[in-house]
Amino acid sequence: MEEVGANGRPGTVYFFGTCLVDLFFPEAGLAGIELLRREGLRVVYPQAQTCCGQPAFNCGYRDEALSVARAQVALFPEPWPVVVPSGSCAGMIRTHYPELFAGEPDEAAARGLAGRVHELTEFLVDVLHVSLVDRGEPVKVTWHASCHAMREAGVAAQPKALLAQLANVELVPLGRERECCGFGGTFSVREPEISAAMVEDKAADVAATGAALVLSGDGGCLLNVGGALERQGSRARPRHVAEFLLERTRGR
Repeated sequence: MEEVGANGRPGTVYFFGTCLVDLFFPEAGLAGIELLRREGLRVVYPQAQTCCGQPAFNCGYRDEALSVARAQVALFPEPWPVVVPSGSCAGMIRTHYPELFAGEPDEAAARGLAGRVHELTEFLVDVLHVSLVDRGEPVKVTWHASCHAMREAGVAAQPKALLAQLANVELVPLGRERECCGFGGTFSVREPEISAAMVEDKAADVAATGAALVLSGDGGCLLNVGGALERQGSRARPRHVAEFLLERTRGR
């Protein structure tokens, strides 16, 4: 049965780390786990987890995506919430697993997993109702909302609500916030010229804010936008929101 603490919060959660966090942003994964532990939760990280299956799914390789996704479903059998530091991967599991597993023997298990998945900032705000105290120096930041986070996972207001709690953080909105950065997973490989034009626009938008950091909850976007910022000679740097939140609120 699901563990529930005295305050109504879950006592235990799973953490699905994602491929890009594992390979490129391990500090963000560790920060996400620490943010959860700091709230008194036990965090379980199944060591055999790999990819959610989104790259194969988006390319039309249904059987291959199903094979990868099936391996993940088996790793999260307990009825605990599954917290994901990526709106893209959370959106894949929550939105597309029911479709992908339709008619399969393990459809019920896949649907059960989909119903327990939460993007990290969504979980911190909507489930844990965290209260943050800023311990950092004044800084100006901007926020890049990934397409999948907004349009599939339904995560838009939550990260901004967390940043609004930080007294010394000024959040400057992007003029083209709802536009894609051009990464789009395999889109950036299949349509490199279009992707490059899109990310140049996004990076210019970030630079125009004067922010020192561009924050996001998706590693692919951070890699893409961060590379464009470097090419443009901008001083703005990419940072995963989990890492930023932990840094700002860690006791000294």
